[in-house]
Amino acid sequence: MTAGRDQRRTVRELVDAHGQTYAEEAGIRLKDTPQPLYRLLILAHLLSARISASIAVATARSLSEAGLRDPRRMADATWQERVDALGRGGYRRYDERTATQLGEAAELLTERWGGDLRRLREEADGDVSGLRRLLQEFPGVGPTGADIFLREAQLVWPEAGPLLDRKALQGAERLGLPGDPDRLLSLAGKTEPAVLAAALVRAAVDKDVAEDTLDRVG
Repeated sequence: MTAGRDQRRTVRELVDAHGQTYAEEAGIRLKDTPQPLYRLLILAHLLSARISASIAVATARSLSEAGLRDPRRMADATWQERVDALGRGGYRRYDERTATQLGEAAELLTERWGGDLRRLREEADGDVSGLRRLLQEFPGVGPTGADIFLREAQLVWPEAGPLLDRKALQGAERLGLPGDPDRLLSLAGKTEPAVLAAALVRAAVDKDVAEDTLDRVG
């Protein structure tokens, strides 16, 4: 088997077994509408902390189950209600600071963009660097959080993609795949870039995912 075919099979096995976006895992049906986009912003905020992805996903679900699915409800909730919801998801290490940041971010989104991230997108006017800059105006969302948001949002915001961020490329390296995004996209064929990126990130953050994939390839 040639190296190219072997790499193509590695990508296929990875995507088949682990190609679930983090939004999907968190129960977010991603659409270009205000609530799913807001829930994705929260998820990106949580995933960007130094905490396991499984806890971040569980916490995003916990916030949703507590009814904190839109910026108005998030801002109207008490700080303690936000802390409690974060704690139920297992997000205890950063719960107090994050509870404050979520409230401040919800207020900013409401006041500046009418609670609708699509208006932020309009302000960026198709410029990805502009999107990154505006996303980082939310408390608690730095460069990593902005990349996570755009990595997943490229499913519904095409101008954000194709995006394979630094963490996705780390996953490619762990699997012995090329570090060039264009080459990876070519190997993935018709796979959505957001799905490929999520699968590669899973390989980067979980060695069991990488080992499982390589075992499947043989």
